[in-house]
Amino acid sequence: MTNTMKAVVLKAPRECDVREVPVPSPGAGEVRVRLEGCGVCASNLPPWEGRPWFEYPMSPGQLGHEGWGRIDALGSGVRHLREGQRVAMLSDHAYAEYDTTPADRIVPLPEEMEAQPFPGEPLGCAVNVFRRSGVEFGQTVAVVGVGFLGALLVRLCHNAGARVIAISRRPFSQETARRMQADDVVAMDDHWRIIEEVRDLTGGDLCDVVIEAVGKQWPLDLAGELVRQRGRLVIAGYHQDGPRQVNMQSWNWNGLDVVNAHEREMSVYIRGIREAMEMVHAGQIDPRPLLTHTFPLDRLGEALDATNERPEGFMKAMVFPGAA
Repeated sequence: MTNTMKAVVLKAPRECDVREVPVPSPGAGEVRVRLEGCGVCASNLPPWEGRPWFEYPMSPGQLGHEGWGRIDALGSGVRHLREGQRVAMLSDHAYAEYDTTPADRIVPLPEEMEAQPFPGEPLGCAVNVFRRSGVEFGQTVAVVGVGFLGALLVRLCHNAGARVIAISRRPFSQETARRMQADDVVAMDDHWRIIEEVRDLTGGDLCDVVIEAVGKQWPLDLAGELVRQRGRLVIAGYHQDGPRQVNMQSWNWNGLDVVNAHEREMSVYIRGIREAMEMVHAGQIDPRPLLTHTFPLDRLGEALDATNERPEGFMKAMVFPGAA
């Protein structure tokens, strides 16, 4: 065990480097994890691109919050976990070789998933969005936007016995939606054409539940138009680049239930990660085909650019501290 580790520091917009920094020590009630990898989240894009409200340089490893690895040290008072245990974690400095977090933000992984990458936070996010969507057997559900989150939601809604209409821009995402068992796939191109196609697919009824999973103004507008009267609009996209306008007249007239499906209660987040782990273990969902691009830690900037540009075949990037 050395006293230093490698960690990425975001120095300025679109500038980052890997530095040698002290290895963190777990405090009371905390654990330290030697990270195997960390998923790259689209929520990292605004600080990567630069916004007036961010401060630079950021602290070592900051923004990484989708890590997994092995516990290598326990803080005082931690009794229910052990060193060497493979886990997913909720933390916020996981673009590094090590990170610490409170023990109640740890989800142990079963031995049968030994070799499987497991970015727990986004998997738990998908499960929590699905739970809050209230999707029931026999309903018609539209998922607007088929990235990593949207693809998982397609599968979860299918597993619940819903008819799923996936709406996505990229041909690769459309094909992914089919592999995730979408019943119908609609190209996200023209606003009114999409509405008419969904109307035709549903016999004029539109959808019981529509899940918006993009985080941009137009997909939000589109999603609101696809919900039947007294249906449910679920906002799963992370709207992080400024205010939004909504067609409140339409939402009022149609009596929509509008659900902001992002969780902030830590215990619920952890429950979602645990449920996702159980679903993966049982073979109900398989995130591996969605983990499409890998980068070493010192190429985090390239991973963020890929997350923004979404080249052909892209769904989600991961960084690995030990990769060459």
